[in-house]
Amino acid sequence: MDSKKMRTMLIAMIAMFAVLIGVIAALNPDTVKQKLGLAESGQAEEAASMEEGAEPAPNGNDLSAFLRDETFFDPEVRFKSIESYSGRRVSMIMSSVAKDLRIMIVDSAGRLVTGVPFTVQIQELGEYTDTDEDGIIYLDGLRAGEYSVSLVEVQGYIVPNTVNTIQVRQQVEYRVLDDIEYMILTENDVDAEKEDTFVNSAADSADGSENTDLEFGNGRLGIDVSKWNQSIDWQKVKDAGVEFAIIRCGYRGAMSGALILDPMFESNIKGAVAAGIPVGVYFYTQAITEVEAIEEASMVISLIGDYDVDYPVFLDSESAGGSGRADQLDAEQRTQFHKAFLETIAASGYEAGVYASKNWLNDRIDVTQLSQYNIWLAEYADAPSYDQYYDMWQYTSRGTVDGIETKVDLNLCYMNIDTSVDHARGAAGYSGIVDGDSGNVPTVDR
Repeated sequence: MDSKKMRTMLIAMIAMFAVLIGVIAALNPDTVKQKLGLAESGQAEEAASMEEGAEPAPNGNDLSAFLRDETFFDPEVRFKSIESYSGRRVSMIMSSVAKDLRIMIVDSAGRLVTGVPFTVQIQELGEYTDTDEDGIIYLDGLRAGEYSVSLVEVQGYIVPNTVNTIQVRQQVEYRVLDDIEYMILTENDVDAEKEDTFVNSAADSADGSENTDLEFGNGRLGIDVSKWNQSIDWQKVKDAGVEFAIIRCGYRGAMSGALILDPMFESNIKGAVAAGIPVGVYFYTQAITEVEAIEEASMVISLIGDYDVDYPVFLDSESAGGSGRADQLDAEQRTQFHKAFLETIAASGYEAGVYASKNWLNDRIDVTQLSQYNIWLAEYADAPSYDQYYDMWQYTSRGTVDGIETKVDLNLCYMNIDTSVDHARGAAGYSGIVDGDSGNVPTVDR
């Protein structure tokens, strides 16, 4: 390209640029004047104030002016929490075992709401009130079928405005109750002196010939403990030669029937497991119905789920001194309720058994109906005289073990416990043995 053409193109480009500048200036005269220092004082002050964040003078081009108009928006509304208007929010949790219905009133934190006579409306049945104000309304003797339930309004509480339905079963199902945690109390909630009143019938019939030392030639040596044994040094217990421990996790109150946690359960099971001592658990029953027996089993399962439990779950079957709510059951009733507990435990994957004295096993329970479960015999003698099948023998309640300041129950186990199995679901691969002809304990390799 020659020089003449280049000059022509350059001049054309300059001209186009000048025209563009002129158009921009024509469209924004105030800005051009401000940049050239030719703006009027009022305009300059407005521009300066805009740069400093001041409000511009009102004009039709200010699209954000409404943001600065205090009258444009409605006054701010501050809402109170709904509780401040009507009270605590509550809801219903319902469950059924068989021909029954349990309705629990809980707050937003999942705690039973006590001290209030809540009323529920059950379609076709009518209204039912929590007269004892324990947060639970229980009905039994119902026909199987679906029921619709609503909570009646009560002053100071927000109740759901919905109708809940539940299926009431015809037959008992031995399965853990999902809502059992709401029913478990601590000893701070009850009068423990009246509720925890078991009477050791094995001690009453002891002949004084039992061995009270942690030394025996047959079986695996172990202890069973509860709150009555106070604080325990589990490492010392392990070093003393204890090979297993059966720990009480709870009991049903002899008077009220409440499900109560043994206050030493958590520290005991954690201490034993940490020391490397295999554990099982037991629960003291005062159940007077199958439903209550399933409740007791459900409580146990809810408490042991986080621990390695190699030994069985035992049901402690004893008197409460004649005044306990279950003391007057006959052998058939007691056996029926025990089976409900044991089958619920077994259905959850754990080994199950019954603890009782010789006399109790002979007279107060029909052991022929419990042959598939473990029997833990309590008989305080030099050798047991009980001539039926059993898997474990509690031979004294007056034992001494390093690490435990109180007297302690001592036991011999004849089950072949395999502690190498999956701990999440109890022990496996063992069987109980006894010489039924002579009543003597057979020798078992330790």
